Amino acid sequence: MNLELKQVRNTLLVRVKGEMDMLVTEKMRREIDKKLDTKQITNLVLNLEKVTFVDSSGLGVIIGRYKKISGLGGRMYIVGASASVRKILMFSGINKLISMYNNEQDIISI
Repeated sequence: MNLELKQVRNTLLVRVKGEMDMLVTEKMRREIDKKLDTKQITNLVLNLEKVTFVDSSGLGVIIGRYKKISGLGGRMYIVGASASVRKILMFSGINKLISMYNNEQDIISI
């Protein structure tokens, strides 16, 4: 898994590449939380465009970051999920908690 974190004003953009499974999710959680703990971030955008697989630990990281950013009064968005990843997110019910968009530009327009 490759992880790119970029802060733009009060938004943390996280671009993930590869598999989100139990081998990498702890590192992902730690790196995102380190940025969120600065308390300068009120929005979290999780770009899953290049994610090929998500297991239950990956879902747990997503839900945990949603709870954390919500607790800070912020919002979370998921963008770019492939059809197979989107299916996993929908079966888990994450799409009922977190708004999902096709690409990063769609969020800029809201």
